[in-house]
Amino acid sequence: MKCYKHILLAVDFSEDTDCLVKRVSEMELLDDTNISIVHILDSIPMPDVSYGTIIALDDETDNTLLEQEKVKLNEIGKFLNVPENQRWLIWGSPKEEICALAEQEKVDLIIVGSHGRHGLALLLGSTANDVLHHAPCDVLAVRLKHAHKILGEQNV
Repeated sequence: MKCYKHILLAVDFSEDTDCLVKRVSEMELLDDTNISIVHILDSIPMPDVSYGTIIALDDETDNTLLEQEKVKLNEIGKFLNVPENQRWLIWGSPKEEICALAEQEKVDLIIVGSHGRHGLALLLGSTANDVLHHAPCDVLAVRLKHAHKILGEQNV
């Protein structure tokens, strides 16, 4: 008997995303399970004059960034055989949007990557920690610290 009927994989497109996706693809709990993926767009490029970085904000910049994110999400979706209507790209706060989507889609399990932060970084919170404490369902945090050393240099 399957415990989980609908799983939501939250990806952030960090350098460890490929390792997270590979680990998820190897999990037996995904067999015959409905899976969705989500990426939350939470960082908007802003001018940083004090450090000399100026990024022009215009419609073309936003569209280019959005298209790049869509391509990444679709690559992961194809790799995991996730139907296009279950691939989500959402603007907002990762904690809030992941939890809201999980509730909306009646998700049984959220899978997120965790970097295993300690000390001040843990006190300030991470997406995995925030989701763990606010999710309407179970949360599986896949530890990603040194994941590239564990899995080698394999990419999705």
